[in-house]
Amino acid sequence: MKNLSTILVLAVLITFCVTHVRSDASDHRYNDGDAVPLYANKVGPFHNPSETYRYFDLPFCSAGDVKEKREALGEVLNGDRLVSAPYKLEFRKEKDTEVACRRKLTKEEVAEFRTAVKKDYYFQMYYDDLPIWGFLGKVDKEGKTDPSEYKYFLYKHIQFEVMYNKDRVIEIGAKMDPHSVVDLTEDKDVDADFMYTVKWRETNIPFENRMDKYSQSSSLPHHLEIHWFSIINSCVTVLLLTGFLATILMRVLKNDFMKYAQDEEAADDQEETGWKYIHGDVFRFPKHKSLFAAAHGSGTQLFTLTIFIFMLALVGVFYPYNRGALFTALVVIYALTSGIAGYTATSFYCQLEGTNWVRNLLLTGCLFCGPLFMTFCFLNTVAIAYSATAALPFGTIVVIVLIWTLVTSPLLVLGGIAGKNSKAEFQAPCRTTKYPREIPPLPWYRTTIPQMAMAGFLPFSAIYIELYYIFASVWGHRIYTIYSILFIVFIILLIVTAFITVALTYFQLAAEDHEWWWRSFLCGGSTGLFIYGYCLYYYYARSDMSGFMQTSFFFGYMACICYGFFLMLGTVGFRAALLFVRHIYKSIKCE
Repeated sequence: MKNLSTILVLAVLITFCVTHVRSDASDHRYNDGDAVPLYANKVGPFHNPSETYRYFDLPFCSAGDVKEKREALGEVLNGDRLVSAPYKLEFRKEKDTEVACRRKLTKEEVAEFRTAVKKDYYFQMYYDDLPIWGFLGKVDKEGKTDPSEYKYFLYKHIQFEVMYNKDRVIEIGAKMDPHSVVDLTEDKDVDADFMYTVKWRETNIPFENRMDKYSQSSSLPHHLEIHWFSIINSCVTVLLLTGFLATILMRVLKNDFMKYAQDEEAADDQEETGWKYIHGDVFRFPKHKSLFAAAHGSGTQLFTLTIFIFMLALVGVFYPYNRGALFTALVVIYALTSGIAGYTATSFYCQLEGTNWVRNLLLTGCLFCGPLFMTFCFLNTVAIAYSATAALPFGTIVVIVLIWTLVTSPLLVLGGIAGKNSKAEFQAPCRTTKYPREIPPLPWYRTTIPQMAMAGFLPFSAIYIELYYIFASVWGHRIYTIYSILFIVFIILLIVTAFITVALTYFQLAAEDHEWWWRSFLCGGSTGLFIYGYCLYYYYARSDMSGFMQTSFFFGYMACICYGFFLMLGTVGFRAALLFVRHIYKSIKCE
């Protein structure tokens, strides 16, 4: 375990260093007239965040040789493909309606631009690592009811306004001139002069605060009120319901303890009932113990990964537009915490008296990575068919495979060996009988599916409001920066999941159903299914996403994320139930 702790510390340090390379590299100082790098990144439909294309996939003209910028792993995973832009913005050098390049658009190119304008395409650029957005054109619908009468225009004049503080770039904005356009309505050759204007303004904003403007939208009083309302609403709901359940549970348990104490003093011929009646079966190991241990190990790793991501977020690593930092952190920390999964799964499997620990280790390695890999293969194929930037280059795929082969797999094996050699024994306060008791017939609402529905609803209701902001950030263009509030919501989620699983486990045992192992895991993880149900609601009711590629990416990757939540919260639920079951059976005399 000491070695695993060292690995975790190294994971955080390495990730912190890797994700801060971008912020240090962007700290440039300039003299008057120095060339400041301007890169064109991507274009795509505004409502389909995953469907993005290279800037020059559209027939823009270039002022010279187009140079590609070398991207880090996280930036490539984020879909960034930066190339030199046709506009030249020298430091503190103003320009007025300067022609960047000229191009004669053919009928086919006009039709291509018209389709882009019709789909509400936007472009993204980076100037000294500061993001710039703009729409490609506009649709004139005024006074027209028939779509065939609409007119389509392409903007050809960008007006840049740059703010500087001494020798540093602080802020940049871009506006499209609505009067300088190219008519794309008809299929005919047209001449397009792409022009730009540059204005420089001095500001007192320090360089360290230049990213603050991008986080202000989520920190505005209006949004903060909604976030805090969400937390207060969740806390009140959770306190009322958990308090209500806790009162009932404690009172019932107290009565049970008193009853069982009186039974021990009374005649021995009195028949036992309730959860004490199954003390000889409650610690009987579950079916499919290898799968159970693998799920427990994978869930523990994902829980550790989530905690470390929150730690990095709370110290300010994931500031707005630190491009690719989150993806880099996910890849690095997941690889370096695979030893946690191996150790937890194998040690627990050996506690359950499992013998084939090698197969268990293979199952642990594939349980989450397998579905994720299959989903990635399908979605990457779709992205290649669309020629989108979401398609990973071959070199990036090789890097990820090498990370999995040279880091993830060896650490998984080392963790498994450490778990096998831990010699830990399962701590059960009651002896297990040789033959299992028959479970009495249960009403329908005590079966697995209704119990999962009840278990998932309460934790989901605690995070429901905050989910919208997360979805709007991941699958939209909003920026989420209030990680402290998100962390509070996550803690509430864990507490509610643990408590509701404990309550349902007690009711299950009171009904003399001793097969609580898998039930507690499934009930704890059922919130992941509710989140996936919310995906359906968000896609059809709260977003304007459309098209096969965007739909595939949304439901494909959200299925993987919700599956990860299922494993993580299932582990939390099982661990809470295990502590509870051990406690109550330790508190009574079981013969």
